[in-house]
Amino acid sequence: MLIPKRVKYRRQHRGRMKGKALRGNFVAYGQYGIQATEPCWITDNQIEAARIAINRRLRRGGKVWIKIFPDKPVTKKPAETRMGKGKGAPEYWVAVVKPGRVLFEIAGVSEPMAREAMRLASHKLPCKTKFVKSDRTFTEEELASFAEIHVTEEDLIPSSVLEEELLEEEEAAAAVEDSEDVEGDSTEEVETDEGN
Repeated sequence: MLIPKRVKYRRQHRGRMKGKALRGNFVAYGQYGIQATEPCWITDNQIEAARIAINRRLRRGGKVWIKIFPDKPVTKKPAETRMGKGKGAPEYWVAVVKPGRVLFEIAGVSEPMAREAMRLASHKLPCKTKFVKSDRTFTEEELASFAEIHVTEEDLIPSSVLEEELLEEEEAAAAVEDSEDVEGDSTEEVETDEGN
């Protein structure tokens, strides 16, 4: 989840979302992007859900850039609380998005796959979006580096977890072998009884 490490002030005014995005309004790093067409607040949960949707569709291929960051705290007072006694505690974080802002970028995949990934991501977002392309041309080396499978720290499984899984598999296999041995012994006893 995206969240600021520390902030100077824990609470902020709500502010306004007038005008269009003057910065971050073009595809800067990747080949394709998704651009907001209306103003909105996008929460940290929504950004994470869209990122997961894109990565699932790309199946770890290509490269993804998140172009927005939730740096604005939104406060909320507890339910059934009377007016007054100060501003509420911060509840979650949002990124303030204006029309024209590029939210995500992708490179190293085909255009149909990028369109489908961005379509899935747009369903997780609270504002209308459109698919956009980069104006610049990429070299073959750049495209090859983008197309490589990128393994992040999140993808790596800790060694302790792997060891636990191996132990569980070994125990399950041993239990199956024991049950087979018990079944074999019981059939042999039945055969000897019939012989008598």
